[in-house]
Amino acid sequence: MKKNIIKLAVAGAVLAAASAAQAGIVIPAGEWTLDVNGNVNAFAIMSRAKDSNSITGGLASTKDSAGEKNGYGINTGLLPSWLGFTGTTRQNDVDVSFTISMQPNVSDNGTAGDGNTPLNRQAFLTFGDKSWGSFKLGKDIGIFASDAILNDMTLLGVGAGGQQSGGATTLGGIGTGYIYAAWKGQVAYTTPNMNGFQATVGITNPNQGIIGSGHASAVSNLNQDRFGLEGKASYSFSANDLTGKIWVSGASYKVKATTTAEYTAYAGDIGVNANAGNFGATAYIYAGEGYGSYMPLQNGVSATGIKRDSDGGYVQLTYALPTKTKLGVAYGISSLDLASGESSSALFKDNERVTVGAYHPLTKHLNLVAEYNNIETKSHNGLKNESSSLSLGAILFF
Repeated sequence: MKKNIIKLAVAGAVLAAASAAQAGIVIPAGEWTLDVNGNVNAFAIMSRAKDSNSITGGLASTKDSAGEKNGYGINTGLLPSWLGFTGTTRQNDVDVSFTISMQPNVSDNGTAGDGNTPLNRQAFLTFGDKSWGSFKLGKDIGIFASDAILNDMTLLGVGAGGQQSGGATTLGGIGTGYIYAAWKGQVAYTTPNMNGFQATVGITNPNQGIIGSGHASAVSNLNQDRFGLEGKASYSFSANDLTGKIWVSGASYKVKATTTAEYTAYAGDIGVNANAGNFGATAYIYAGEGYGSYMPLQNGVSATGIKRDSDGGYVQLTYALPTKTKLGVAYGISSLDLASGESSSALFKDNERVTVGAYHPLTKHLNLVAEYNNIETKSHNGLKNESSSLSLGAILFF
């Protein structure tokens, strides 16, 4: 993998932390090689809300109870600060590895500033060989929709959700262009790379998901008849100055909650990323039934258990200046339909995002970031909220 840190693939490698090619601090340890890697990032975020309507599932910020429209915070961005440990070795003609990581919080609204606990997003092992593929067992980023977030330029910045001071991360394009891939227990097989083509299939922990119709509804007691099923296929290409990747992925979950009937939720997507010279472009779309709109399964069904359709996507253009500063603009939208028989309600209809960003590599490992984000939420009963944010900060990879 190229060492130019500004490339989003590097941020993707840190997020997935499964690629030994992107080495951090490499320590030989007998038969093992230990790679200590991660990032630290922080942003000063200034946000402004224009409205104060109550919209279920809306991602635009609103005025507070005192009518204050301005908000301020110092937060991590979409990519949390990260400390990962990956050990690799080869034994009996098999490549073996383990990855364990933790994600400490930069921001905390507690009185003493230490109320938040770190995230623990990864603990998995892999084994395989380039001739026949590899297996992964443990907790890692989900298979479906993972390429959507790994190609999002706001992975180096903030995106949506910047008004949430004290949160572990912001949202980037989650809920305004794609559904969160989430972090899931899984058993997955990845084929060898066959002239640029590669596929992954897996079963995932089924007992997770937010079923209720409200944005902040509690996790229901799920009773499922099978594991979740997820898979993806991709093709990476290179011709002269043109490089890129095309991918498709999908997921299916059979859900039975205490408050709804049994149903099968599923979703699929397709995306492409291409780079030519200093230009880069990404286009992505998804659609689902009963799969939700923000987190997996969230808002996916009505109160009576009838599935809601969802769809969305994003487009993104970037250009690297001679100074190596990367400029980018993106538009994303996530939409949710009412279920059959549902009347007009304050459930959100669309969450839209416009992002303009500048990402400058001050050194090989340190990037300065400036972003402007505008978020607009519309509901099925005609309400609207709009908010904007400006963020300035830095992200350091090691």
